Amino acid sequence: MSTRTGREIRLAARPSGWPTAETFDLVEVDVPDPGPGQVLVRNLFTSVDPYMRGRMDDRESYVPPFRVGAPLDGGAVGEVVASGSDDVPEGSLVLHGLGWRDFALADAGAFRVVDAHAAPSPSAHLGVLGMPGLTAYVGLLDVAGFREGDAVFVSGAAGAVGSLVGQIAKLRGAGRVVGSAGSAEKVAHLVDDLGFDAAFDYKDGPVREQLRAAAPDGIDVYFDNVGGEHLEAAISALHRFGRVALCGAVAQYNDTEPPAAPRNLAAAIGKELTLRGFIVGSHGDRMPAFVEEVGGWLRAGRITVRETVVDGLENAPDAFLGMLRGQNTGKMVVRL
Repeated sequence: MSTRTGREIRLAARPSGWPTAETFDLVEVDVPDPGPGQVLVRNLFTSVDPYMRGRMDDRESYVPPFRVGAPLDGGAVGEVVASGSDDVPEGSLVLHGLGWRDFALADAGAFRVVDAHAAPSPSAHLGVLGMPGLTAYVGLLDVAGFREGDAVFVSGAAGAVGSLVGQIAKLRGAGRVVGSAGSAEKVAHLVDDLGFDAAFDYKDGPVREQLRAAAPDGIDVYFDNVGGEHLEAAISALHRFGRVALCGAVAQYNDTEPPAAPRNLAAAIGKELTLRGFIVGSHGDRMPAFVEEVGGWLRAGRITVRETVVDGLENAPDAFLGMLRGQNTGKMVVRL
């Protein structure tokens, strides 16, 4: 049996507040050949996503925390370089959850073979055709109950999920789509490239006032990636029977003190609003419909996708921190 040398990034220590360089360790490891029923994959791209910050804390959640001293994991796409399974042959392009490392070795059931010709880059399976894309699709259509003609507000709209929410809403016949982002460049991208009707930089002033100017007639749906002040502003702007998909709250992931709840939450009673949290992993049954519809739009050139690509596994921690700070436009991925 031969071995290869690979690298993996481990959780060195649990962060308090923002992670730092000391949170991560880059370690060389020996990678054996696969045994019967196992598959060895050379990762091409690994994903960094906001939910990973929560897994660095030792607390109960919908997904187990990372273990100190163990490799991090997360979405990755790669090429099968050796296989002990007929179901996942050598040369296949596969999607799996063993990211943050050069090589992934596991039972064949841990890998899903994907179409290498479905998109210009394999990294699309970590973004528009992967977990972020399904999150946008399910959150808007199923959780928020989007209906043709709805006015939609998306926070974090230039990110991997938000950029797709706005485009799906437009393609499904939204009456108006408004997004918030963190720079003038991103605001221009939303309007000029992605077809949003209006967008604003949340750093330019109170979100409630900017949202009122961008959606003067109010909104029917809010897709929340940020929480905090954005959620408070959306509650103010929502029509009666408005719906909120609670996807993320990146504004508070690194806070050491719990944030104040939206101060106007009582308005949800009189407006009869629906605020519904969701985890995309509970909606895997929607993957076929999602891939068919969104994949069709992608092939037809009706969806615009931008990625922020960082090269080198050793730079994955910097990519992760940059993503949390909003330095990415579209999906942040690390190319190995």
